[in-house]
Amino acid sequence: MLITFGKFSTLTETYYNALTMINTDTASVWNTCLKEIELEVSKANFSTWFRHTSLVKEDAGIITVGVPNEFVRDWLLNKYNKLITKVLLNALENNVRGVEYVIVKHDMKPKTDENGGLSMMSTPSRELPLADLYINKEDNLNPRYTFDSFIVGPFNELGYAAAQAIIARPGQSYNPFFIYGNTGLGKTHLIQAIGNTIKIKHPAKKVHYITLEKFAMDYINAVHNNKANTFKEKYRKYDVLIIDDIQFISKMEKTQEELFHLFNAFYENGKQIVFSSDKHPNYITGLEARLHSRFSQGMIVDISEPDFESRVAILRAKAANHQNFITPEIISAIAESVEGNIRELEGSLNSVVCHAELKGRVPSIADVKNLLKNNVRPKKNVSVAEVVKIVAGFYSIEENLIYDKTRRKEIVKARQMIMYILREMFNVSYPLIGQKLGGKDHTTVIHSCEKIKNDLKHDPTIVSELEQLKIMFK
Repeated sequence: MLITFGKFSTLTETYYNALTMINTDTASVWNTCLKEIELEVSKANFSTWFRHTSLVKEDAGIITVGVPNEFVRDWLLNKYNKLITKVLLNALENNVRGVEYVIVKHDMKPKTDENGGLSMMSTPSRELPLADLYINKEDNLNPRYTFDSFIVGPFNELGYAAAQAIIARPGQSYNPFFIYGNTGLGKTHLIQAIGNTIKIKHPAKKVHYITLEKFAMDYINAVHNNKANTFKEKYRKYDVLIIDDIQFISKMEKTQEELFHLFNAFYENGKQIVFSSDKHPNYITGLEARLHSRFSQGMIVDISEPDFESRVAILRAKAANHQNFITPEIISAIAESVEGNIRELEGSLNSVVCHAELKGRVPSIADVKNLLKNNVRPKKNVSVAEVVKIVAGFYSIEENLIYDKTRRKEIVKARQMIMYILREMFNVSYPLIGQKLGGKDHTTVIHSCEKIKNDLKHDPTIVSELEQLKIMFK
């Protein structure tokens, strides 16, 4: 069953009319979903996050859920989107392409029911949601992903700089552009911002964003329906193609072949291709050599976890609407406690904001730390032997040579990298590092760490090697 509403001339009319047309069937569907959700979450969380929600409309498989404010919208999107999508899929017999959340404020008015009794009904106020919640169905780009809301720091500045060069000269600078990094670090924001900005600066160019999963399904369906040529024509008409989560192409032989030919067509015609992945192409298992070669001929850039200053800047931007409750001291406390990705930062900030709004006061630093203790990821424990094994394997060196006193250049480099990783990533003390690596003096360890630090400032090979090694420890 699908719940459909007519199309209207303006966004405001669309939402207002859609909301007033909500019928008993729609309410029944959402009530069914809420009952299933209630079984999955705690009573307190259900009351806090789902009590004032509603099912607003369905449009071509996109389900719009109404929420009372921006805070609830962000929380549902970040914390409960998978659960909500799952129950909607069950309720609507898998006819769901995605879920969007819009802010809907209601005024409670009395209504006479069919038996003559009075009940309360909610009618929407005209403080309706912003247009940027709509995903453009022509190019799949979400307009809210722009560079205006993109925080730039040392962790992503190279990717940002490359993106600006691509926007200035699509298809000529850094083609293809391949960006990788762990989940929640802003890759999708960056690549969609590229698409949205190119649309503005180069309006004649056709831009298209798609996930690898959707691209693969399009191809499979086209082959199944004997429409392979239609598929080729569809994708070759674009001037900029952005493919997200390319790592899932692993072992998809036919899809890899089609992407290879599509890539060649784009490249030969000076059209831009952008990829994102959670890992470097070197570590996408089952990736054909010819595709790996294509990925590598442009620019490969990583996004790492944000440093402290960047975390502060991100939190400031996201806390802009909550200045009555979130002080600079609270932002610093969150930034110090949460060293993970941007989503984890935002989730922690939302927890603190929720606590503050429920209590009606600015939380103390002790309150903040207490709230965050269950949100902070425990730091991964790793043995020195594990680090030695991984780094030695990366450089194709026998592990036992790391512990020897040899001064062979390649052994010294690997040993220094091990010392740096143990110190910077896992906070192992200098004396312990020296002790574990063949009884070296702690001053030798300090010198080795400083050597790598200095090399990282001017040697792109060392930068690339370290970033690849970091991925192997996550």
